[in-house]
Amino acid sequence: MLLLGLVAGTVRAQTTAAVVPSSTLKAYALRLKPGADLRQQLTAFVAAHHLEAVAVLTCVGSLAEVSLRLANQENATHYRGHFEIVSLVGTLSAAAGGHLHLAVADSTGRTLGGHLLDGCRIYTTAEIVLGALPELQFGRETDPTFGYKELVVKKAPPRRVKKP
Repeated sequence: MLLLGLVAGTVRAQTTAAVVPSSTLKAYALRLKPGADLRQQLTAFVAAHHLEAVAVLTCVGSLAEVSLRLANQENATHYRGHFEIVSLVGTLSAAAGGHLHLAVADSTGRTLGGHLLDGCRIYTTAEIVLGALPELQFGRETDPTFGYKELVVKKAPPRRVKKP
């Protein structure tokens, strides 16, 4: 993350992120069908493929039910109707779980967004592209600033090569 600060009329950049390892990218494309739970299916896909560092690259589709944890709220808020998925972003890991944000628009264009929770049911489709980063491993550790478990990026352990 890059923060810009104004110091005596000049702009000075300060970095607050540690240097992290990079990785190649392997893309997975999938389609979820009507009635599927968006979050549960993403979690199941990542677990089934033993993926430890995944970013949501894109998602379009529609939902008939939406469950979000809105900003600065502790409990879920539920909506029923027809909603277009206008954005889904976040990170996933088979071992460490995920942190996903969803934005949807209703038939008037009103947009809602928050933390994606279980209970978001596909209406017609969800077309998703995930980017796996095989040389990385995502974890979650409590950040003392606010007490939430936040993303930790590490170099993945070397993979064992199976001998014939």
